[in-house]
This record gives sequence, structure tokens and C-alpha cells, in this order.
Amino acid sequence: MGKADFLSPKAISNRIKSKGLQKLRWYCQMCQKQCRDENGFKCHCMSESHQRQLLLASEDPTKFMDYFSDEFKSDFVELLRRRFGTKRVHNNIVYNEYISDREHVHMNSTQWETLTDFTKWLGREGLCKVDETPKGWYVQYIDRDPETIRRQEEQARKKKQELDDEERSARFIEEQVRRGRDSKETDETPVYTELKRENEEEKGLDFLLVYLRMFVLFVSLKVINSVLGASALKTAAASSTKRKDTSSGSDSRAEKKKKSALEEIIEMEEKKKKKQQSVRTDYWLQPNIVVKVVTKRLGEKYHKKKAVVTEVRENYTAVVRMIDSGDKLKLDQNHVETVIPAPGKKVLIVNGPYRDTEALLEGIDEKHFCATLTLDSGQHKGKRVDVAYEDFSKLA
Repeated sequence: MGKADFLSPKAISNRIKSKGLQKLRWYCQMCQKQCRDENGFKCHCMSESHQRQLLLASEDPTKFMDYFSDEFKSDFVELLRRRFGTKRVHNNIVYNEYISDREHVHMNSTQWETLTDFTKWLGREGLCKVDETPKGWYVQYIDRDPETIRRQEEQARKKKQELDDEERSARFIEEQVRRGRDSKETDETPVYTELKRENEEEKGLDFLLVYLRMFVLFVSLKVINSVLGASALKTAAASSTKRKDTSSGSDSRAEKKKKSALEEIIEMEEKKKKKQQSVRTDYWLQPNIVVKVVTKRLGEKYHKKKAVVTEVRENYTAVVRMIDSGDKLKLDQNHVETVIPAPGKKVLIVNGPYRDTEALLEGIDEKHFCATLTLDSGQHKGKRVDVAYEDFSKLA
């Protein structure tokens, strides 16, 4: 059967279907061919051209991987430089724009397994500035183009020159002000005037007038005091003093009362904190609990794997048995962490006021990093309490 014409309905339909991105599992990076479905990919893998490419790749697989890695790196960095410049941007945003081209080099054919590994490699090679945040990894392109560096140096030099000019102008103005002040001080010469004596008679009259005014004012005050009476003044003074004493006494009692209530609250809070601190310890290991190994010193075989504590030595050291392999290890408390089971499972409280108490996990509060437990033993059996993640662990 012949191939369909270019303008035939079948050919147009095939071109429409091949537009845009296709599924990655049906893409052959070695032949750079994208198949539309599983049957087409299977037929391609059985084709003679694909087999020849595999034979070529098997002779020197490192050569092909290095080629694809170099292509991926150069295209990614070029897109970052051209699209975002030297701005700080999330690595996933750049990667999504990169893979929007259907002819891009796929990451599974390079030496990097994940985008995070590739981002870290860019930072180690000095191609970009990378930093990790709670939202993910961010990259910032480092422009090492000689023309760009020259332009930046020229801008810095112009800025420095402008600052030097401003400083020079400020110094010149200060010098002019200082010279003007010095010349003004030197120009001011003392002026001698003739001594004029005041008339003794006029001076004596002025003094007599002032004395008479003071005497009249004194007599007026005496008359006012006699009219009002000393008893009325004393009564008014005594009543005002009494009111002041009463108000000050009530204010002091209220202040003392408020102060004592505030002190009682502070003392209660301090006692509560001391009680909580007294029941908490810096060690939490307990036998028969499930823990997770978090140290990487033992290799990937035990990292992030769960184990059961079989023995606790000197409060800080535990002998654990790995659940997967059954191996026995001796680990420090800092090398393991507690395990949070699914709701409805039994746990053991390992720290806090309810230490060594078995409980039932009711629910988890991810916002406050704690869980709601129902105590299953002890004198508080049946009580529901909120306990932090690090204060309880799954029972074996």
C-alpha cells in the first residue's frame, strides 16, 4: 500500500496527531524518533535502523551519554541565559519551558537522574548560583561574557566617578564656607564710643516709682485675704487634701490588687513551665518501639529504613533489629527518629508528662506538628491529649 498524499485526509490527520509533545515512554532518544502509541514504538524497536543504532551505542556507551549530556546542558543553560538573564528563578520553571520543544534531549539519556542532581551540578561547575528553599531549588545564571563584564566594570567606574565628583563638590563648598567665616571674623573690628553717664535724678525717680507699685500690690493682697477669711481657705484646703488622700488610697489599693492578680498568673505559668521541664528529658529511647534510621554513615542499605529497638543502653544508645533484613545494629539516639503510624494504631509516649504510657493514635494535626492520642494505660486512661511528633513512636 502506497504512502498517503501530502494533502490527503489521512496525511493531514497524521500531522495533526504528531503535533505537540508525545509520551516520553514512546520516545527513542538514540534514534531521536517519537512514536504515537505502544504499537508504533514496538515496531520501531524491531526495525533494522534501531538495531544498528543499538550496536553503535554498545561499542562506546559513554561517548553517547556524554554527547547527550553536553547537548542537554548547553540547551538548558542557553535557555536560562536568553529567557531569564541573570534573574533568580525556580529550576522547574526553566525545565518546563525547555521540554516544551518536542525535539529536546530527554534527561533519562543523560548522566543526571533528576533535575535536582542537574541543578547541584550546575552550582558545582560554577555555571549558575543555586540555593535551596522550602519551595525547591532556585538557579541564577552567571554571565561570564567578556563584553558583559566590560560593560559592568564601565558602569561601576562611572558610578564611582560620580561619587568622587559629588564628594569633591561638597569639599569645595565646605572650603568656601570656612573661608567666608574666617574673613568675616577678621573684618569685625571693635568700635569705640563715647561714655555717657545717666542722670542721677532720673535714676532716683524711676526707683521710687517701682517701689510705690510694689507697696500698692502688697496692700491689695492683704485686703483680699481679710475679706475671704482664713477659715474658709483652711476648710477648702482640708477638703481638697482629703479628696486627694482618698483617691490616692483607692488607686493604690486597686493597683496593689491588680498587681497581685498579675503576679499570681505569672507564678502559675512559671510553675507550669517548671513542671513540664521537670518531666521532659533529653533522652527518649524505649524498648519495643519502631524507629527510622536517618544517618547516612551506614550506607544506602540502612538509610531511611525502619527498625525495632530491642535494648537501650545508658539511655542514649539502642540495639536495633532491622525489619527488612533482620540485621542487628548499635546506634546512637541522634541516628534515629520516631515513626508515626496510621490512625488507629498503638503508640508509646516516649517523652513529656505522659512518658511510658501506651496510647491509640486518633488523628494527626500537620499544621501544629502534633497528633491527638487517647491514653490506653495508666491513671489517665481514656484521656485525649495532643502530643508532638517527636514525643511518641509506633509500637512494635
